[in-house]
Amino acid sequence: MRDENEPEDIMDNPPLVCVITNHESFHGVTFHREVLETALADCKVTTPPKTKPETKAVEILRQQEKNLEVEVEECRQELLKIKEQLCNGSTGLSHNCDCSHNHSGLPSLPKDTPTYSKNMLSDETKESLKKPTFDIWVCEADEMLLLMEHMFHDLKLVEEFNINPIVLKRFLQTVQANYRDNPFHNFRHCFCVTQMMYGMINLCNLEQHMSRTDLCVLLTACICHDLDHPGYNNEYQVKARTELAVRYNDGSPLENHHCNVTFRILAIPECNIFRNVPESKFLSIRSSIIRLILATDLAKHGELLKAFKECISTFSFDDPTDLEMLRLILIKCCDISNEVRPMEISEPWADCLLKECFQQGDREKREGLPVGALMDRDKVSKPHTQVGFIKFVLIPLFESVAELFPQLETAVILQLREALERYQEQDTCEAGITETQKYVNSSQKDCN
Repeated sequence: MRDENEPEDIMDNPPLVCVITNHESFHGVTFHREVLETALADCKVTTPPKTKPETKAVEILRQQEKNLEVEVEECRQELLKIKEQLCNGSTGLSHNCDCSHNHSGLPSLPKDTPTYSKNMLSDETKESLKKPTFDIWVCEADEMLLLMEHMFHDLKLVEEFNINPIVLKRFLQTVQANYRDNPFHNFRHCFCVTQMMYGMINLCNLEQHMSRTDLCVLLTACICHDLDHPGYNNEYQVKARTELAVRYNDGSPLENHHCNVTFRILAIPECNIFRNVPESKFLSIRSSIIRLILATDLAKHGELLKAFKECISTFSFDDPTDLEMLRLILIKCCDISNEVRPMEISEPWADCLLKECFQQGDREKREGLPVGALMDRDKVSKPHTQVGFIKFVLIPLFESVAELFPQLETAVILQLREALERYQEQDTCEAGITETQKYVNSSQKDCN
């Protein structure tokens, strides 16, 4: 009711006007026209006669009403666009390019979430997965995904980082889609390296010495360490002046590219296993993953091994610097660990690697480039190459790590020594055949 002392013309002191549509929200409060009209009727608010001339204040208020209506409608349209983008999974990244030709893009996200369950694994398989003897050749593509998912659960990384199981599946599936079908640097190699790291974590009881974050970084770096590998090494990239070599100024172009693809995948919300991690912690995780992937460049092998050997005598698991060096050495061990496995598992890998190397050598010949070491199919001997690699690279590397973890002596180094003896015998036999062939050829020339 109007007070008796109130001026006769209410428009001389107009009330605040709120623009209301049939059903709108404003600052989180929802109004409905019918409810408001009923409330106004109950209060018996009178309105001035329509024929009464409007004051300047009323004109301003009416103009403000129109402006607010426009702004509300624009806001609604923006919200509808955002909702549509979220429903369509749009992230602003281009996913539909052919990554075999364009290094700046990624394949499409898989449309269907894998239907496999980690409960499908038998106890026997779970135990076998923890050992270097695990046969990685018997696994199909989906089985490798399932086994890697199990590793995250078994190490309690899913709980530690509050990872949505569906996001984990999507992450692994997208990583798989970003490995090319190379003879050696393919998704099975990724799985092989990751499984060896999981085995080292169990064999060396690393859960007692490292945090969950350390373990997650190690596992994730192994999974991503060769993403989108083109099948031609850094030496070729530099000699051929490829896009990657130019982009990264000839400095570990492949490893830098692997890092780039890793974090493009993690930038996709549906694949970001670290989405629930605080920003500061994510930056630390990102930095660690990058350092680990860059450490897999074989050109840095001697430098890293020398630094690790220097810290062994005073090594402390409480020293962050020592732990960082150990992580770098561990991923190097796992990346080149094929000969640690039984012969029937390791030897096919040697054949796959030589096939990829020879493909590069053939291309270098076609392009008139110097043919890299171990790339010429007309000169390289498999046994001789393996003898050198095991004797001068693998055994010194694993023996250094065994100084901290003596259990590696019987579980790993013994197998390496057996592999070395086997290839030395083959090398000697092959050399004998070569000498015999030379003698026969020389005798034939003399006869002619």
